[in-house]
Amino acid sequence: MNHPDAIRPENHAVYSPEKMGKSTLFSSERIMVGLNAFEPGQEHKLHAHEGMDKVYHVIEGSGIFVLEDRNLAMEAGVMLIAPEGVPHGIKNTGEERLLVLAILAPSP
Repeated sequence: MNHPDAIRPENHAVYSPEKMGKSTLFSSERIMVGLNAFEPGQEHKLHAHEGMDKVYHVIEGSGIFVLEDRNLAMEAGVMLIAPEGVPHGIKNTGEERLLVLAILAPSP
């Protein structure tokens, strides 16, 4: 993708009936910006990143952020930051698709 161009992230979402879809909007040595696209019932299991922080921002849909041992409600407009080493995941508990912008720094 060419940058700097103004884009609508939702136009670059990749959904899959088998598993969460991923697409990269931008990547450099300093940052990676991507999309996580969930069909109803799909999830990104609990995991952690060493040496990088992650920001999630919900573009559309609803579900649950899992942060360590807590479940936090998510919906369009909500943001969650998972600092380095903190276990996190996402579950689409809604009946509609869930689209989440994911920003990782530094880039993996």
